[in-house]
Amino acid sequence: MENSNKGMGILAMAATAFLWSIAGLFIKAIDWNPIAIAGMRSLVASIVIFAYLRRPVFHFSFAQTAAAITHAVTMLLFVAANKTTTAANAILLQYMAPVLTAFIGSALLKERPHAEHFIALPLVVAGMVVMFFDELGGGKLFGNLLAILSAVTFSFYFVFMRMQKDGSPLESILLSHWLTAIICILISLFLPFPQVNLKSLSAIAVLGIVQLGLPSLLFCYAIKRVSAVSANLIAVIEPVFNPVWVFIVIGEAPGVQALIGGLIIVLSVTIASVISARRRG
Repeated sequence: MENSNKGMGILAMAATAFLWSIAGLFIKAIDWNPIAIAGMRSLVASIVIFAYLRRPVFHFSFAQTAAAITHAVTMLLFVAANKTTTAANAILLQYMAPVLTAFIGSALLKERPHAEHFIALPLVVAGMVVMFFDELGGGKLFGNLLAILSAVTFSFYFVFMRMQKDGSPLESILLSHWLTAIICILISLFLPFPQVNLKSLSAIAVLGIVQLGLPSLLFCYAIKRVSAVSANLIAVIEPVFNPVWVFIVIGEAPGVQALIGGLIIVLSVTIASVISARRRG
């Protein structure tokens, strides 16, 4: 029975990462500003999650509120990064988060980082530097910066989620989507109204339901059945497939430096996670 639950958890986590990976493709398919995309995507996702929870319970503790805020900021930064750099740069730079989480967790959760984290950190930074200076002439510097900031806020989000001792993590996710939707709608009042057509509405529906809403439910199901380290390893599916979809459909290819830097980051995080898993196992 335990192996069956773990197997279902692995499948759910793999499906989550696979659905997450379509973000870059559909974000780039919408000719809207990042604020409008992030707001409408979160609004649709919140409807899916609310329909599932029916009666969400909010404690508004520091951890729950901080998790919601950092997740909202992460979503805004990630959408903006996808609009201002390549999909590959946006997701691969954000994938620095697991290593950063180990060090932020040591400060806020008093969890001591291990040798693999200290080894992985400079390698991740090296990969970041290689990617950071890829095709700067193409105007990707600002987008790369946004992607790095999204990795930092995503790390804080993970830590604040782990701080919560009461309540479901799904409530924090729902709260973050409401917060994102409200902030973006208010800001959008002062921006040019986006062009609404069947293509943009369809893409928003896919982002809100398939890429964000459904994966949120699958993620919360999976995280109760697999270890955090295992979840992190399976999540490698996302940074691998995200730029692949964009390349196949749109033809956007990352530069050679971006591929090298991204490979360094993914391998460093994966190896560190494997070592951590073996220690705990």
